[in-house]
Amino acid sequence: MARPPQKEIVYNKLLPYGERLEAEAARFLEHIKGNLARAVQLQELWPGGLFWTRKLSTYIRLYGRKFSREDHVLFIKLLYELVTIPKLEISMMQGFARLLINLLKKKELLSRDDLELPWRPLYEMLERILYSKTEHLGLNWFPNSVESVLKTLVKSCRPYFPEDATAEMLDEWRPLMCPFDVTMQKAITYFELFLPTTLPPELHHKGFKLWFDEFIGLWVSVQNLPQWEGHLVNLFARLATDNIGYIDWDPYVPKIFTRILRSLNLPVGSNQVVVPRFLTNAYDVGHAVMWITAMMGGPSKLVQKHLSGLFNSIASFYHPSNNGRWLNKLMKLLQRLPSSVVRRLHRERYKKVTWLTPVPESHKLTDQDVTDFVQCIIQPVLLAMFSKTGSLEAAQALQNLALMRPELVIPPVLEKTYPALETLTEPHQLTATLSCVIGVARSLVSGGRWFPEGPTHMLPLLMRALPGVDPNDFSKCMITFQFIATFSTLVPLVDCSSVLQERDDLSEVERELCSASAEFEDFVLQFMDRCFGLIESSTLEQTREETETEKMTHLESLVELGLSSTFSTILTQCSKDIFKVALEKVFNFAVSNIFETRVAGRMVADMCRAAVKCRPEESLKLFVPHCCNVITHLTGNDDVLHDEELDKELLWNLQLLSEITRVDGKKLLLYREQFGKILQRTLHLTCKQGYILSCNLLHHLLRSATLIYPTEYCSVPGGFDKPLSEYFPIKDWGKPGDLWNLDIQWHVPSSEEINFAFYLLDTFLQPELTRLEQYARGELEMSRDDVQQCLAIVHNCLIGSGNILPPLKGERVAHLVPSLVSLEETKLYTGVEYVDLICRTITLTLSFFPQIISDVLQFQGSHKHEFDSRWKSFNLVKKSMENRLQGKKQHIRALLIDRVMLQHELRTLTMEGCEYKTSHQEMIRDLLCLSTSSYGQVRSKAQQAFFTALGTYNFCCRDIIPLVLEFLRPDRQDVTQKQFKGALYCLLGNHSGVCLANLHDWDCIAQTWPAIVSSGLSKAMSLEKPSIVRLFDDLAEKIHRQYETIGLDFAVPEKCMEVAVLLQKSGEPGSEFPALGSEEIQLGIQRQKEKNTEALRPWKFEHISIGFLSLLLRDDRILPARAIKFFVQCLNHDAIVVRKVAISAVAGILKQLKRAHKKVPICPYEISGSPKPSSIQAGDRADNQWLHYNSQSLPKTKEAWESCCFVEKTHWGYYTCWESQQEKFSNPLFFNFFLLLQAEQIIYDHFSDPKFVEQLIKFLSLEDRKGKDKFNPRRFCLFKGLFRNFDDAFLPVLQPHLEQLVADSHESTQRCLAEIIAGLIRGSKHWTFEKVEKLWKLLCPLLRTALSNITVETYNDWGTCIATSCESRDPRKLHWLFELLLESPLSGEGGSFVDACRLYVLQGGLAQQEWRVPELLHRLLKYLEPKLTQVYKNVRERIGSVLTYIFMIDVSLPNTAATKSPRVHEFTTRILENLKPLMEADEEIQNHVMEENGVGEQDERTQGIKLLKTILKWLMASAGRSFSTAVTEQLQLLPLFFKIAPVENDNSYDELKRDAKMCLSLMSQGLLYPQQVPLVLQVLKQTARSNSWHARYTILTYLQTMVFYNLFIFLNNSEAVNDIRWLVIKLLEDEQLEVREMAATTLSGLLQCNFLAMDGPMQTHFEQLCKMRLPKKRKRDLASMGDTIPSGDLVKRHAGVLGLSACILSSPYDVPTWMPQLLMDLSAHLNDPQPIEMTVKKTLSNFRRTHHDNWQEHKQQFTDDQLLVLTDLLVSPCYYA
Repeated sequence: MARPPQKEIVYNKLLPYGERLEAEAARFLEHIKGNLARAVQLQELWPGGLFWTRKLSTYIRLYGRKFSREDHVLFIKLLYELVTIPKLEISMMQGFARLLINLLKKKELLSRDDLELPWRPLYEMLERILYSKTEHLGLNWFPNSVESVLKTLVKSCRPYFPEDATAEMLDEWRPLMCPFDVTMQKAITYFELFLPTTLPPELHHKGFKLWFDEFIGLWVSVQNLPQWEGHLVNLFARLATDNIGYIDWDPYVPKIFTRILRSLNLPVGSNQVVVPRFLTNAYDVGHAVMWITAMMGGPSKLVQKHLSGLFNSIASFYHPSNNGRWLNKLMKLLQRLPSSVVRRLHRERYKKVTWLTPVPESHKLTDQDVTDFVQCIIQPVLLAMFSKTGSLEAAQALQNLALMRPELVIPPVLEKTYPALETLTEPHQLTATLSCVIGVARSLVSGGRWFPEGPTHMLPLLMRALPGVDPNDFSKCMITFQFIATFSTLVPLVDCSSVLQERDDLSEVERELCSASAEFEDFVLQFMDRCFGLIESSTLEQTREETETEKMTHLESLVELGLSSTFSTILTQCSKDIFKVALEKVFNFAVSNIFETRVAGRMVADMCRAAVKCRPEESLKLFVPHCCNVITHLTGNDDVLHDEELDKELLWNLQLLSEITRVDGKKLLLYREQFGKILQRTLHLTCKQGYILSCNLLHHLLRSATLIYPTEYCSVPGGFDKPLSEYFPIKDWGKPGDLWNLDIQWHVPSSEEINFAFYLLDTFLQPELTRLEQYARGELEMSRDDVQQCLAIVHNCLIGSGNILPPLKGERVAHLVPSLVSLEETKLYTGVEYVDLICRTITLTLSFFPQIISDVLQFQGSHKHEFDSRWKSFNLVKKSMENRLQGKKQHIRALLIDRVMLQHELRTLTMEGCEYKTSHQEMIRDLLCLSTSSYGQVRSKAQQAFFTALGTYNFCCRDIIPLVLEFLRPDRQDVTQKQFKGALYCLLGNHSGVCLANLHDWDCIAQTWPAIVSSGLSKAMSLEKPSIVRLFDDLAEKIHRQYETIGLDFAVPEKCMEVAVLLQKSGEPGSEFPALGSEEIQLGIQRQKEKNTEALRPWKFEHISIGFLSLLLRDDRILPARAIKFFVQCLNHDAIVVRKVAISAVAGILKQLKRAHKKVPICPYEISGSPKPSSIQAGDRADNQWLHYNSQSLPKTKEAWESCCFVEKTHWGYYTCWESQQEKFSNPLFFNFFLLLQAEQIIYDHFSDPKFVEQLIKFLSLEDRKGKDKFNPRRFCLFKGLFRNFDDAFLPVLQPHLEQLVADSHESTQRCLAEIIAGLIRGSKHWTFEKVEKLWKLLCPLLRTALSNITVETYNDWGTCIATSCESRDPRKLHWLFELLLESPLSGEGGSFVDACRLYVLQGGLAQQEWRVPELLHRLLKYLEPKLTQVYKNVRERIGSVLTYIFMIDVSLPNTAATKSPRVHEFTTRILENLKPLMEADEEIQNHVMEENGVGEQDERTQGIKLLKTILKWLMASAGRSFSTAVTEQLQLLPLFFKIAPVENDNSYDELKRDAKMCLSLMSQGLLYPQQVPLVLQVLKQTARSNSWHARYTILTYLQTMVFYNLFIFLNNSEAVNDIRWLVIKLLEDEQLEVREMAATTLSGLLQCNFLAMDGPMQTHFEQLCKMRLPKKRKRDLASMGDTIPSGDLVKRHAGVLGLSACILSSPYDVPTWMPQLLMDLSAHLNDPQPIEMTVKKTLSNFRRTHHDNWQEHKQQFTDDQLLVLTDLLVSPCYYA
């Protein structure tokens, strides 16, 4: 009953041994299922479970998801259970999670009916790890990658959450949604991550309909981009993508586009201040793109309209002359949108139907939709081709656009490409256009119904690209190679011109192509000439020969690669006739010259190899006899064999011969005698270069004969050699390969070839091995060079025939790791039967050559790193040529063949985790010897091989570690410095591989860490040597960086077992294991302790050891008493590093010792006595009233205190549905001295000892780094822990110290006091009333003194102290503190500074309490209001900030009740009353206030100005912080600001003007609600009538920013657009020159971002104005003597000219149809009086500057007469005047 597999890797079927794989996979799967199930039932997660889950992921890599649906579901369920085991070690959890993600990746394979996964275990896991309560105390160590792995895991499980999950999630996280609290961010993050959006339509009422209105309401009403807004957008984007057509987005479209445009952070206007928050919290472009794509289509074309608007408004930013940090976002938008639309089209038109909800017909994208989309985006893409950041994004965008509408996309690209190919001066244009053409190559060549004339462009492009093969310009050369290779892969290079006579049924395009194809031969030959030129120019001048640099430079090797791959592509695609000509040409070139072997030689040899590879028979006939003759002739004389320097010709021929043997092995058999002779002559040359080339020949011969590989990569199976009458190549242009008829020609070694290989090995390898063996026994003398030559031959034989040599013999090394599950390896068949070779023990002699050992250990025919780089390049090529629209693997045939070959190599390489046998053990030990040898180079090579080997064999590390540690024993005298260093390196590991010092394994760590620490005692080593000191530092750093908490109890829950049983179906019952007891840990720590009590050590090692110890803290086991004692004593250690570690360690220990408090649920509705609200309502309600701070009913007595119900966390109760959540703590636990644990006793003893405490306080009040120190949370945690665990036991000892500290005003002592006080207040959470009261009696006087002595250095620390004390505490518990702080913040004693500081401290406390202290906020506001006219700047700024916090709670979020806290509206009304005198005054407002509070009441006006300054500070502070801007109230202040703000850019202004300007800039960027638009416009219109020209000028700057930042909201309101248009045109005629010019700039900006359109009426209006008659000249002269105000007519005429100039400047990069006429109109005014003349000149010079680059194109828009006039204007004398 074979059930169909889910989805297998198709390429396996195409392997030459494909038919064997069925059975192999089935056997492998059986093994995995059986062993995995068994491991889980035996509760053996390590090593068994981990080992077999790893095997499962290998299985998926090799065969895809080749198992039945039932198995698939069971695997997923089992792994889900494993991942969610609560105490699972993190690294195992990550391993399981990655595999689970892989199993869930293709969600179409399993529908919701097959699989349902619960969501809560995942949530608990995220909560435990990402919001860990113990990580910061050092009780848990998590790796950095854990967050992304977990999030991906949730994403993969999301589709399978049950249908009720949405409702449960909302209940769980809604109470966290308190917008003033950090929990809001957490709630929204969770919603974004967890909410399922793929429910089928009939379940939508259980899905998004439950939350959509609520969340979108929230999103629409938030104005200031808090951190969580981005997460909401990601959620909406996902919702839209999964439910296209089921949600009506139209009402929100203008808002969505406005916000997306805002989040691009584009610069507008001249001097704009960016709110820093907008930069950090901007939307993620990828999600914005998803959202837009999902909303496109459908009956209303609203989204497309807005999208066109968006690109029209930002198009000019794409012009290459613009650059800024916003550019990356714009480019990303351009690149992602087309690919996202292609993905959607693929889903709607080509994808197989799966269980996921299909898009309803009504909302699918129509062809018209696609065309509109391509048209709106193509302009910016063409601009972006030449962008400063490179053309990559544009090329990717074009590739996707060309798939949809080639006829719209390719012609404009070609128009840019042809001129670029001609230009010599701008090479970057060439590289940019070529990379774009490469992107559209497939669409171009295949033509198709949309763009049939496409293919005709191909030959002209190829011919014109040839000059790009240019030795002087590297990047041009590479892009040309890529270009030619791309096109020749797609097209058979066959001359079809003869078909024209034979057939008459060809279409027009086909005829054209036939006649063009005659040029192919010409093209190939010209290309070869170019390449020969390239080679000759890079023949390395003689300098290279002498300096013996073996390698080519990096650039040369790239060119070599490009050249050889392009040439081989061309030859593969040639017809036989063209090939013959090319072969002859290459042969003559190679034979008639002699090249040096380093650079030119390699390139020529590569070209020859390419030719031989394509058609081996014809080519070998030419090359082999020739080379053999030359070599035989030149080595005829025996003296040659001993020459140090060989003849160049001999070397070149050897090189050529060794390269051309890399071809199909069967074709080489004809020449085997010749090859044998040559090897005999040359393998033992004395010259190193010579014998190395000869070794290469041997290596290549062996490889060609023994490997499996495809022999051709032609783009059509069967090649092009058929006669033209049967086969018409033009039909195959750009045709994808057909996966099911690939018809790959494989080379599989025949028995003849195998015999040939053995003949070579017997002849050349055997003697060498014999000699080496004799040399090793000392029977034979050999010089070093001989030994090296010997080894080179052995090495080349090894890597040449690696895949037919048998695996190493030897027993398995058993008992490395205890396991009840078999850890057997599975053998894979790779197409070669192993042949036993008489390999004598090579190991003895190999100790010379680490490379050889690593090859013997691992080589199986290909290398891992080569494979990785090939896999990478395969993916790159695939990306650049794939067809995403149709999908279904429509790749070129050569690519598909490549992929099958990679699959074969993957199988040969999957020998990882090989069994570890005794012979391997010996070799690894040899490597260890080498790694500690005395030569640096040998050491480093050997260490690399050593690490690779460690990674390969299972569990061998356990075997090796003791050997490495031998070198570190302090009592050994015979270890040299070098060996010591080598051993340390071996422990350190390389950056990617295993790090021995840090294995996940208690047994290993118990050995290594003590060894590292004790090595410090060594007498023999000079540990001061800098390199060794650095090594120890690296080791310690790496261990700290990589250490993750190691799991201890590996219990497996019941549920897991059930799934395992299902998986196994049959399996013997498992015996239980004892879990790992704490005894073992005790043991490990015991050892640490012993080491730590040893004799003197350099303190460095003391530091390392305490560091390691602190890593051993865990949250599920308490440390042994000796360790605790050690840490507590370290608190008073002399070295500061040690003290720091000890502080956090003791804080962690105290956390472990914390007593659990019982929790009692409470019902808020009973306490408040009000009913439960029916709908969702947030904010201050009757049922959360009792949480507020109320000075009438504070718990001031014992009874009141005990009956009062405290709720500590601030967010509870703000958002509804919270009854189930509430808990209060039951009675405090009394601290009992008789029940102390041993651990607690130690701490208690030390801290009750006055001497110890005194010393500790002394240390804590030292300063660490001058001026850099801050309030230290670690120390705070230490004290909080002490007072939490031991009540007030230590207060008596501490009290005198506190009083002493408060009297000392030094920075560090004050900070120490602040840390202790914060710890006291937070630690007293569960104290009884008497103790608390006593505590406050002590604290109040202390705090009063401290706050009055506050200084510049310490006010931050005190602020933090109070904020920390109030965090997550019920305000009613801290009423003493709040009353103290509110006594009189602005007493004026101690000067303005102390006042500002007190306010700061108070603000810290109140801000933590958020919405629960309305009464205090009202009291504070009432107190501050009369004091708003402060003189001192620092106090004003502080008051501004405090006001922000007071009004923060007044938000206009949806379904939120009106707040009980102070409201902005009432406050502003009162302020406006006081500012009246300023509003009414006409003259300019000066800041002429004396900086002192003079005696006597100053007049209202001065008071008004002082008040205004404070108000400005408040508005500036709240711009970035509050959620919504109270627009209506602030608007009434606008006219005043317009009046004050300065016009020129000058920083010498006084504070008032600077602030007003800043404030306007921030307000203009604010997001407006649609209903606020008319209000703003009203104020602007009113100000436009003002008689201060400053005000009129400033509105214009305000208008520019405001319109751009709310673009679509304005566009959506036609009345508003008309108002703005009227306003600007009216201000064009202003009497003040500056205002007129600003209006022109504004108009041009609005036209440029397409907010206003240039239409007939506007043009006529300006032309009319221009025609105003000017007064007579004489009159003018008279007037100018007397009066300077220009006449009204002149102003109007100037307005007309400015209007025309604005229109011209509004399109800086192109020439629309109306432009020429306007330029003519404008030029008529060149001789008008000033200021008109000036305007005209400026306009013309700007026009010239911006259109100069592409003047050739732009010229075509003008008639000849117009051009004459223009040329005249632009170069006329007036231009220079």
